[in-house]
Amino acid sequence: MVEIIISVFLVFMVIGALIALETTDLLSSVISIGAVGFALSICFLLVGAPDIAITQMVVEVLSLVILIRATIRHDLTTIDGDRDFFGLMATLALIFALLLLGLPAFLSLPPFGTPAMSQMMESPARHYLSGGLRETGAANIVASVILDYRAYDTLGEATVLFTSILGALAILRVYSRKKKS
Repeated sequence: MVEIIISVFLVFMVIGALIALETTDLLSSVISIGAVGFALSICFLLVGAPDIAITQMVVEVLSLVILIRATIRHDLTTIDGDRDFFGLMATLALIFALLLLGLPAFLSLPPFGTPAMSQMMESPARHYLSGGLRETGAANIVASVILDYRAYDTLGEATVLFTSILGALAILRVYSRKKKS
């Protein structure tokens, strides 16, 4: 079932990328690219990589803010009062289809408060808790997971977040550098 949902999201991402390439409106292109990024984040979540999904979401939000701010400066468009009926129905049909696809996943969740470790006997969390002190020598299990078991992953996520924040600050800054006389 998960493979079907991921396949639907992959088709959605391809359609979003094609819309971004073919549209002449810059803001519509940026929004289409944002939809592709958010769908990618959901795919990461479905394959069991929530840390990468969160990083993708943060980077996507920062990128969208930067791109929309840059786009609005150059492409001022106004929305007219009349909207076509087909576009509204297509949007509502897409929302309804996504809700139908998400409903089985929502219903298959364990009851609230059930530990995730109890669902999988071979979960990495069980290994970390049972062998963390013996394998790493760290008395703090959280520190051993972050710095020993997943050090490269943590370094990569921190680098991505730091780079995206620096990029956002560089583009969104209000005051430019003053020239020295």
